[in-house]
Amino acid sequence: MDDTRPGVGSPVHVRDLLVTPRQWTLWRQRPRLVVFCLVVEAVAVATTVLAAGWVQPGLRDGLVTLALAALGVTQAELGRQVERVRRRVNGTPHINMTSVWTFAGVLLLPPAMVAVLVAILYAHLALRSWYRLQRVPAFRSVINGSVVVLTCYTARLVLALFGVDGIGDALARGWLGVGAITATVAAYFVANALLILGALNMTNHSVRELFGGWADNLVELATLCLGTLTALAVATQPLLVVMVVPPLLVLHRGVLVKQLEVAATKDEKTGLFNTLGWHNLATNELARAERTHQTTGVLMVDLDHFKQVNDTYGHLAGDLALKAVADTITAQVRSYDSVGRFGGEEFVVLLPGVGQTQVVAVAERIRRAVGELTVPIDFTDDGRVIRDLSVSIGVAMYPTAGTVVDRLLHAADTALYSAKNTGRNRVVSF
Repeated sequence: MDDTRPGVGSPVHVRDLLVTPRQWTLWRQRPRLVVFCLVVEAVAVATTVLAAGWVQPGLRDGLVTLALAALGVTQAELGRQVERVRRRVNGTPHINMTSVWTFAGVLLLPPAMVAVLVAILYAHLALRSWYRLQRVPAFRSVINGSVVVLTCYTARLVLALFGVDGIGDALARGWLGVGAITATVAAYFVANALLILGALNMTNHSVRELFGGWADNLVELATLCLGTLTALAVATQPLLVVMVVPPLLVLHRGVLVKQLEVAATKDEKTGLFNTLGWHNLATNELARAERTHQTTGVLMVDLDHFKQVNDTYGHLAGDLALKAVADTITAQVRSYDSVGRFGGEEFVVLLPGVGQTQVVAVAERIRRAVGELTVPIDFTDDGRVIRDLSVSIGVAMYPTAGTVVDRLLHAADTALYSAKNTGRNRVVSF
């Protein structure tokens, strides 16, 4: 799994890397990110040089490297269409499945040959997949490859600490070998996460954007398990290794199907539930409230004078304001409360299991937090910010204002219009 979103500015062509280094996209990133990339890449190169002098690869190592590279390239080519569709509907990190081949390399190859394998796989992804799918700048491909190289070295070190020299030796060690392989899987997973964490405060991505959700991490764990099986096949019956490719493609397609389901219920601009997603969730929640005889609150939140924001700062800046308000609302409610966007500048919040006094208190907290917002317009160089935002909020309670979602929404919307008609920037209960 890789953080492969484009950086600021247009990506450079491969030919530009050799003739115009001053125009590399890397130099237009934040200074700390530039330093992080250069340090990680330097460490990856230095450790590879040391590893090459430590263990001399043989002919078999070269053949295994070429075989794993060929399988990785084949799988990437067969999965390009799936990844193209997946990236159009979802903004999670790129899922390229290369862990299957790189982790197999950890268990089969000397460290320096693992670096060669990573270089081949990531060069192919950069030239054939990422460049055409998302126009990913070259430095992203280089730093991703460098991170994977260091991840592989860390995993290999853990294997060596158990006194196990690859998958063949692990097979001969019985339970010790099983424990060593398990620890190596864990080391690969954790090392990759920590190296990505090193870039967390140097990019504009959140923790979830960089690491993905549970489903993304389970996919990564599945690829590591498939990598172990790949190494096992190469060590025992090499012809069986091709059988890893079909389940890998099915796994990739399964990720796409799941993300299509999620995308159908999410608002693209804010990441909140869209109307359909929120309505379905609210319907289920009200059914539960009926069974448990609990009250539930609904907030209808409208951003005041949003047209003025668009007219003054432009629609792109307006989108930034919408995202900031969405994040603010989410931060003021519980993790299991549901926040949705109902189009335009209107949001809706479901607060299960609370009374009216608590619901009004939450609404007031949201109103104050939005009033304190300062939204930088980060795509301009003039330092402009959007401030003095406000929201009007209507409150409705289940079951007094209604027992079905549409009735509650109508009640909250009626209260909202009362708030707007009596001066805005206030909370009104139905």
